[in-house]
Amino acid sequence: MMRRLLPLLLLAGCATGPSLETRLAATIGQSELQVVEAFGVPNRTYDTGGLRFLQYEERRQVLHQLDPYWGWGYPYGRFAPYSLAGPVLMTRSCDITFTLKEGRVQAFTTRGDDCR
Repeated sequence: MMRRLLPLLLLAGCATGPSLETRLAATIGQSELQVVEAFGVPNRTYDTGGLRFLQYEERRQVLHQLDPYWGWGYPYGRFAPYSLAGPVLMTRSCDITFTLKEGRVQAFTTRGDDCR
């Protein structure tokens, strides 16, 4: 029994969900209320020319360890890896803007290095 379940569990672990573009495409035609219910209150709104823009912002910080440098001299004159610098703190961002006309989503745009 366990031998039959193991391959299925391994395959299930590799499964990925829909992409961000696919999830956002499902909002086309939805009302502003439905977008707010799904994504929460937007960070910014802007009204102009009969259009309304809802902007959502997401920021997260990631700590990256730099790759070690391979060279002579450390430690004790041997050829060995050593790090020239410590870890680097990077801020990742993703901004999503929905364009609404007459209260319905007409389009969306994404901007940032963490939109996935």
